[in-house]
Amino acid sequence: GRTHHHWHRKRYHHVHIPVWHAELCRAESRGKFVTTELSTNVGGVAVAYWVDYGMSYVDSGAQWRFPIALQVFFALSTIIIIFFLPETPRWLLSHDRDAEAEEVLSRIHSHEDQTIVERERLEIIAAIAQEREAQDQLGQKGAVATIFTNGEQRFFYRTMLGVGAMIMQQLTGINLITYYAPYIFIKSVGFSQKLSALMSGFLSLAYWLSTLPPIFMIDRVGRRPLLLTGLIGMACGMFVLAGTTSVVSFAPGIVATVALFVYDFFFGIGWIPGPWLLASEYAPLTTRSQSAALATSATWIFTFLVAEITPPAISHIGSRTYVIFGVFNVVFIPIVYFFYPETKGKTLEQIDLLFSGPKVLLDLSQAELLALQSAQIDSAMEHGAAKGGKSDAAHIEDVKE
Repeated sequence: GRTHHHWHRKRYHHVHIPVWHAELCRAESRGKFVTTELSTNVGGVAVAYWVDYGMSYVDSGAQWRFPIALQVFFALSTIIIIFFLPETPRWLLSHDRDAEAEEVLSRIHSHEDQTIVERERLEIIAAIAQEREAQDQLGQKGAVATIFTNGEQRFFYRTMLGVGAMIMQQLTGINLITYYAPYIFIKSVGFSQKLSALMSGFLSLAYWLSTLPPIFMIDRVGRRPLLLTGLIGMACGMFVLAGTTSVVSFAPGIVATVALFVYDFFFGIGWIPGPWLLASEYAPLTTRSQSAALATSATWIFTFLVAEITPPAISHIGSRTYVIFGVFNVVFIPIVYFFYPETKGKTLEQIDLLFSGPKVLLDLSQAELLALQSAQIDSAMEHGAAKGGKSDAAHIEDVKE
C-alpha cells in the first residue's frame, strides 16, 4: 500500500508522499497539497541551516548532539502520523477492496452529491480495466518490466517524462546553490567565512519563502507556465552570476548575491513543485510507484553528479561554471514547451487520456475529457471490466444525466 514502508526519510518523502497525495487529493487542489508538502520540506532545510549556524557558537558536545536530537523528534512524529493516514482509493480499487475505496472517496467528497463519488469510482475502475488490457497485450509483464515498455498506454514514455523532469531539475543548478552557497560566497563573491554562513542562512530562508506563492498559483495558473517562468528566471540568474563573479570584488559581489537570491526565487516558484508533481501525475496507476521510484533515483544520481563536479568546476573554470548551468536552463525551455502536457484541474484518469490516443496531447478541454471518459466507461462495461454489471451500468446512466 501507499502508506506502508515509509521508515527511511528519503524514500518516504521523495517516493511515497507525492504519489499518495496525487492519488488522494481532488483534481482542483492536488497541486496545492503536493506543493505544500514540498514547501514544508524546504522549510526544514532552512531550519537546519539556522540551527547549524546557531550551534556553531556553542563550544560543547551539544553542538552536534542537539541538531541530531531535533531530527529524531520530527521522525518520530511522522511515524505516529502514518498510522492515521487512509489508503488511496485507486490502490484499494486496484486490489479489489471496493467498499474501503468507496468510503475514502465519500470522505474526500463529503460535501458533494453521491453521484460525484460514484462517477469517480467508475472512472477509476474503467482506467484500471484499460491499463490491465494494455498489460495483457504486453504479455502480463510485472510493474517494473512494464515501465520499460510502451504499449497503448505509453508506460515507458510517461515514465521518462517524470525521469526527465527530475534530471532537468538538478541540471538547472539548484544543488550547486543549495550545497555550496557558503563556498560560493567565499570563493566567488569574496565574503568572510562567518558572513558567508550568515548569508547562506538568509538564502535558505528566502528559498523557503519563494515556495509559498506556488501553493496558491499552481492550480490556477498551471504547471507548464510556472516551469517555463522558472527556467527563464533561473537562466537570467545564472548568467548574471557568471558575469559578476568573473572578478572578485565588493560591488560585483553584491550583484552576485542578489543573483543567487533571484535564482532561488524562480526555482522555488516553478521547479520545487513541478517535477515531483508531474512524475506522479503522468504515471499510470499500474506503474505509479515504480515510475516515481525511478524518477526519484534519477534525481539523486544527478544530485550526486552536481555535488561532485561543483567544487572542481569552480576551482578550474570559475565563473564559466554558472554559464554552463545557464545554458542548461535555456535548453530546457523548448523541451518543457513541446513535450510536457498540462495537468491542471484534471483527475489522474483524465491525464491518462492525454497519453492513450493516437498521439500525446498537451491539453484538452474539460468537455472533451468528460466525453472521452464516458466512452471509456461504456467500453469497460461492455467488456465486463467494471464490477456489478447491470448495477454499475445503471449508475453510469444516472451520472451521465
